[in-house]
Amino acid sequence: MTNIHKSFSSVHVLKGVTFDLVPGEIHALMGENGAGKSTMMKILSGIYTKDKGEITYKGEQVEFKGPKQAEEAGITVIHQELNIIPNLTVAENFFLGKEKTIGRSGIMKNKEMNEEAKAWLMELGIQLDPQKPAAECSVGQQQMIEIARAVSTNSEVLIMDEPTAALTSKEIDVLFNVIDGLRRKNVAIVYISHRMEEIFKMCDRITVLRDGASIGTREIKKTSFQEVVKMMVGRDLGEQFPERTNNPGKIRMSVEGLSTKTGVQNASFTLKHGEILGVAGLMGAGRTELMRAIFGADKNTSGTITLDGKALEARHPQKAIEAGLAFVTEDRKGEGLILNQTVRENLATSQLKRLSKWSILNRKKEQQSASELIERLRIKTSSMEQPAKSLSGGNQQKIVIGKWLATEPKVLILDEPTRGVDVGAKKEIYQIMNELTKKDVSIIMVSSELPEILGMSDRVLVMHEGTVSAIIDRTDATQERIMTAATGGE
Repeated sequence: MTNIHKSFSSVHVLKGVTFDLVPGEIHALMGENGAGKSTMMKILSGIYTKDKGEITYKGEQVEFKGPKQAEEAGITVIHQELNIIPNLTVAENFFLGKEKTIGRSGIMKNKEMNEEAKAWLMELGIQLDPQKPAAECSVGQQQMIEIARAVSTNSEVLIMDEPTAALTSKEIDVLFNVIDGLRRKNVAIVYISHRMEEIFKMCDRITVLRDGASIGTREIKKTSFQEVVKMMVGRDLGEQFPERTNNPGKIRMSVEGLSTKTGVQNASFTLKHGEILGVAGLMGAGRTELMRAIFGADKNTSGTITLDGKALEARHPQKAIEAGLAFVTEDRKGEGLILNQTVRENLATSQLKRLSKWSILNRKKEQQSASELIERLRIKTSSMEQPAKSLSGGNQQKIVIGKWLATEPKVLILDEPTRGVDVGAKKEIYQIMNELTKKDVSIIMVSSELPEILGMSDRVLVMHEGTVSAIIDRTDATQERIMTAATGGE
């Protein structure tokens, strides 16, 4: 791809981007959200057409008119949102759109499809029952179905968008083995991710985009984390995590013997004034379920919650909000935002009662509140009337945090607060968290990223199979100790 330009209306999204890919390499593509990575790959895979520039594929200039044409040429995308139909089997998903039928009868050759799907999965080293409903497969297994489907069509270029975002550590290891096997078969892989550790572990080269322009390409062996970050954000970020100078005070919230129908068993812990309590554990350990129970989104079967010395009867989220709790969920697009509404409207959703009189919204108050939150959280938007869906992931997350800060919470629950967020926006979210704790806000932070847990937490609560397996002070916390507790070790 040489000198690629692309505009949407008056917005110049790609400004002369250049990118090359050779057979048998894993080439990382990095940049802050909004840098142009997705647009560039959508042009390569035929979803968008370029305005200017050249794409050369296997020695010939090409212009794909759609994804199907790109796939026929050997270019396949594994999207972050997987194209899996839950009520179909593994084999049916594998052959989706290319079903084997008996003549024109429409009757599928199920036995042949099952055998072939199983064989292709085995080719990747994956043992998976082809007759198993996709709904019963883990995210990692569903991802393997898509990769096997791509390999079966003789894909020569595989574009992987945030492939490990929702995987367990074991599934990530399986994925890396599969990717390494594809590299040995001369498949070229474009690897889009915000996880620097993965990129330095798996990739051969890295290309960085910033504000729609190519900043440079480096060999992984000849660059460093610091150089890549500086290329991405245009400045040196300094330390990845801000210094935790706040000293947590007395106990603010106490949870005793909490159990739920969703798998939480006899969970007990305390949260102090101005503290960041990190919550670690493997996927499925019950971290999100515990947070939902505290917030009243899921019913408790036993146990008590005390907030500032008073019993918290949070049988519904509204009661929790009135008591001073706020919950930024892990699914910001599905649960945290109304994507088609403006920044202003989203920031007002949690404070409609305060901004209204006699059920009529005071527009001036709403605009003033939105303006203050945009400035306070440094939300990058052209105006408060910009639709939330058009903002980068990091700025969308700031809107979700902002709407809850408007309720002036005592306890802020953050579930995967920096998932899918670039390094620059991560640093800003960490700074916001630090500032909040200095104002006596207590924070519970659920995260699957151990460096984040270690870098931001005053104490670490570790969960294993629905139970609290350990609570570790910041000074004693290490990756090894957390993972031992997360896997049921002593």
